[in-house]
Amino acid sequence: MKERLIFHIDVNNAFLSWTAVLLLKKGYKKDIRKIPSIIGGSATERKGIVLAKSPVAKKMGIKTAETIYQAKKKCPNLQIFPPNHRWYYQQSKNMFEYLSQYSPLLEKFSIDECFLDMTGTNYLYKDYYQLALKIKEDIKTKFGFTVNIGIGNNKLCAKMASDFEKPDKVHTLLKNEIEQKLWPLDVGDLFMVGKRTKEELNKLNIYTIKDLAFANEKLLERHFKNQAKHLKEAAWGIDNSKVEPRSSKTTSISTTETLNYDYTDEEKLKDILFRQTEDVTRELRKQKQYAKTVAVIYKNKDFQSYSAQAKLNYPTNSTKEIYKLAIEIFEKSYRKDAIRLIGVRLSDLSATKERQLTLFEENSEEDEKEEEIQKTIDNINQKFGKSIVAPASLKIIGNPRSKRNLKD
Repeated sequence: MKERLIFHIDVNNAFLSWTAVLLLKKGYKKDIRKIPSIIGGSATERKGIVLAKSPVAKKMGIKTAETIYQAKKKCPNLQIFPPNHRWYYQQSKNMFEYLSQYSPLLEKFSIDECFLDMTGTNYLYKDYYQLALKIKEDIKTKFGFTVNIGIGNNKLCAKMASDFEKPDKVHTLLKNEIEQKLWPLDVGDLFMVGKRTKEELNKLNIYTIKDLAFANEKLLERHFKNQAKHLKEAAWGIDNSKVEPRSSKTTSISTTETLNYDYTDEEKLKDILFRQTEDVTRELRKQKQYAKTVAVIYKNKDFQSYSAQAKLNYPTNSTKEIYKLAIEIFEKSYRKDAIRLIGVRLSDLSATKERQLTLFEENSEEDEKEEEIQKTIDNINQKFGKSIVAPASLKIIGNPRSKRNLKD
């Protein structure tokens, strides 16, 4: 059996770096990575939060997710730049397309990181460390930002390796390096060990990854139940999960947005859901698919995530129908907390509507007419920009201030 070899590629400070690249392209005289700067909401918004910070800002004590008001108190000359999610998506897409030439097995882990399975390509690449250095330098030259690359015999070790020293580095964490490089680390540095898990482990006198590797299994099971086995295996650098590229047949379509400040205004949140529903349904129609399940995704100011979903009566790609259900879900599931991220996900996708009309329904022609109208609108918006045109009925639903009953 061939020894597995995995690369993990992670963009250094992605949002700030990608914004810096865009500003430099537009003629901005300073590289914001080298000055006290952040990506966040408007400085006039007291509730605006820090989404990303430059190394200089970090040294001044500025932290991700704190308010811009707090950050400005620490650094009065702080430069604030708004996020540009469309640009970030394009930069991510460009990088993934470049990396796919090295292996067909590429798994997108997030917008700014991925895994490459290099197993069995030794006849192409004799020295993987030198190859990683080449990839790192190519990305810097082609795209203007830096990455860290971790090399391991599985995804866990590759991910851990890429998190060693930053930025712009290549690190290895191979099987024979576990004792030397992994075990001395704080147990909180182990991938998937969160703050609460670390606190519980510390209570058991487990402070390093080595302590966890040799901890009593029954003791761990008593405190962590089914998680105990995974913690123990991770401490030994064991991970059998595969690098799984996204299937050419999409199983879900989603979009999320990290907000410039913590939102509690339900009308504003509904406005964002309307825009997001337009995006996901446009993509749905582009792929000639129909969705049966709609979900609304939340992350609050304390970074707690939750979601809720519901099924449509039949698969559809209608923005109008999907938004109606998204609003019903929102009104039942929103916990009245301060939201920093919100999104919409469509799943249970199919290539056909699979709708069973009853003897009393005569709206198949009406449905077809609406689809044709929506196709025309998609074509116009594709040519001139998103959301230039929308059906009047859709705009009524899309206005959170409308008193219309969505179940009508």
